[in-house]
Amino acid sequence: MFNIYTIFLIFRILKPLHVYLGDLTYDTVTISAESMPLNIGYVATYCKKQFGNNVEISLFKYIKDLEKAIRESPPDILGLSNYVWGKNVSYEMLDIMSEIDPHTLNVWGGPNFPIDFPSQEKFMKKFPKVDIYVPVDGEVGFSNIVEQALKADSKKAIKQKVLSKPIDGCVSRGTDGKLQYTIPVIRIKKLDEIPSPYTTGILDRFFDGKLTPMMQTNRGCPFHCTFCADGKDEVNQVNSFSTERVKEELDYIVKHRHENTRNLIFSDLNFGMYPRDQETAKYLSEIQSKHNYPDFLYLSTGKNQKEKVIKAIEILKASMPLWMSVQSLDKDVLKYIRRDNISTDHMLALYPAIKKAGLQTRAEVILGLPGETHEKHMTTLRELIRTGMDEIQVHTCMLLDGSEMGTPNERKKWKLNTKFRILQRDFAELSNGKKVMEIEEVVVSSEHMTFDEYVDLRILAFVIYVTNRGTVYDPILKFLREQNLDVFDYFCKIKDDIGSAPKSIQNIFKQFKDSTINELWDTPEEIIANYQKDSEYQKLLSGEAGINVMYHFLAKVTSQFMDDWAEYILTTAYDFLKNSIQNNQSWEKKFNDISHFCEGTAHNTLGKDRMATNPEFDFNYNVIEWIKSVNELSLDNFLLPDPIKISFQLSDEQFAAVQKSLEMYGETIVGKSKALRMISSTNLWRRPVIKKSMKLTVRKSIGSTDIVWYDHD
Repeated sequence: MFNIYTIFLIFRILKPLHVYLGDLTYDTVTISAESMPLNIGYVATYCKKQFGNNVEISLFKYIKDLEKAIRESPPDILGLSNYVWGKNVSYEMLDIMSEIDPHTLNVWGGPNFPIDFPSQEKFMKKFPKVDIYVPVDGEVGFSNIVEQALKADSKKAIKQKVLSKPIDGCVSRGTDGKLQYTIPVIRIKKLDEIPSPYTTGILDRFFDGKLTPMMQTNRGCPFHCTFCADGKDEVNQVNSFSTERVKEELDYIVKHRHENTRNLIFSDLNFGMYPRDQETAKYLSEIQSKHNYPDFLYLSTGKNQKEKVIKAIEILKASMPLWMSVQSLDKDVLKYIRRDNISTDHMLALYPAIKKAGLQTRAEVILGLPGETHEKHMTTLRELIRTGMDEIQVHTCMLLDGSEMGTPNERKKWKLNTKFRILQRDFAELSNGKKVMEIEEVVVSSEHMTFDEYVDLRILAFVIYVTNRGTVYDPILKFLREQNLDVFDYFCKIKDDIGSAPKSIQNIFKQFKDSTINELWDTPEEIIANYQKDSEYQKLLSGEAGINVMYHFLAKVTSQFMDDWAEYILTTAYDFLKNSIQNNQSWEKKFNDISHFCEGTAHNTLGKDRMATNPEFDFNYNVIEWIKSVNELSLDNFLLPDPIKISFQLSDEQFAAVQKSLEMYGETIVGKSKALRMISSTNLWRRPVIKKSMKLTVRKSIGSTDIVWYDHD
């Protein structure tokens, strides 16, 4: 005899539960969140594992595709991800769904959800079209929703059935309107229990040449940073997929990737910290050797255990940098943000070993953290520059719904003053004519830092970001250090002496400052109302507004004014040296070689004619070998027996790699600002090609080190 649940399942076999899952990206001017929808892929495969043919699941990444589908064939359940870069458009889809078919169950999930109960109630009140929310990992919570929905005898009864009682792993809105909780967070410890979204084929249609494959080898973070949505206690335990599973997925990606896909994203929060990561890195290296893919790996390396991190990624070298996410070097600030369990001193002490391994390094810093002053932030930048970081990115402190810093208590405790701004590229006009856009809340002052100081530090961060980027200006920075000069003071001089710069660079500085101030609004409502006007929305489309100021002006300098930038910073370096070195003019000849080397490396990096413009200079010093040397030998030791001519060129491989990124993201400044984040420095900058042979005629012994000049083609 059948029980009632069995009867409902039989009904569902005949007519399965119709589910749409979406992880949306904007693509109005260029694609914004370019990762394949791995997150909803996990939710879908786990759900299919539990219920088989009783559920029919469709996945969506593009806004227009989802909007068309819900209008033409409304689902029984609509589940969308909630991240800061897609929050508003996801909610608009839920709102549209409610208008089209109020019986559809609206489910939202993701880390962008408050962690304190009063704020959760406020959140659900602000977004009334959300029936149920699945925080943190979503597989179990969503499957619990589906299990309840399958017990309903009709679509009209689904909401009543699901919302009639609390559901484990979810925060739901009861039939009386009150929030319901049981176990709000359920995490799967053995992640292989989730079938692979890749090898099951559910993600196949997203290998479209526009999206980038995303991998995950583990989940969770052992750190408790208050500014991060992954800093909460619920995700402190790190759970892993098996190494065999990871290898199978990598093989599948290589086999199915689109020919235009050159990069790979990892969502791991601390890659390299765990012994198994070394095996993953080795396998990735083997794939690169066999398939010439991926060109660039976008991932976050571990905050501790840097010796392990170095071992894990040194074989990948040029395809990825080593991230040094310090955020601040001030001990009090680190304590305030609960980051004092990360050994920053130890991490920085490993820098010589990092350079010996040939790894590029990127340091991340956050401006506007609790307790941070102008002086403390300057000290952090100074110390990072002294270590010789290849790139330093300064992010404005962002308040996220899922972070401890975003709670009312933390805001009040640190007297954080915030403004709102549009996220770059994250805007679209829906078929109903409504303009939707994503907005972030950022800290622009506090009791410890004024707004004017915030603006000043943003300008300095821009100078450092453009000048201390990759290898392009390494020679001049190394030469300044060789003269015992503080490179940080040099960067400050670039900022302060802007009046002597070419007009184009003066304009860049002015535009950067104006944009830094004008991008800020008092409320999200003001932003939304303003850009409903067609004339204002056009500014978003043209790139006049709604930009990421740092990336936008980096792209502008790199693509349009790199020669002018080089002229200015090299002239500033000359003045800096002239005023610092007394009664010694021998540096000028060396400086001339170094200047030419920087000019050649930086010349015309993104121009359409870049393959045909190859600057050439004569050199008296072997700058190439001097840069490579790890023994800190002075340039004097690299004097050539005869001058040589060097041409600065881009290889066909460099051109192709950069061009594919430009084609993917677009040739506009907005597109280039995105592309530059995904292009490795080895592909971006020109390489020196020696035109005249260097004979093995000179050999100098310096201490225990022999310097030898060899023949070059």
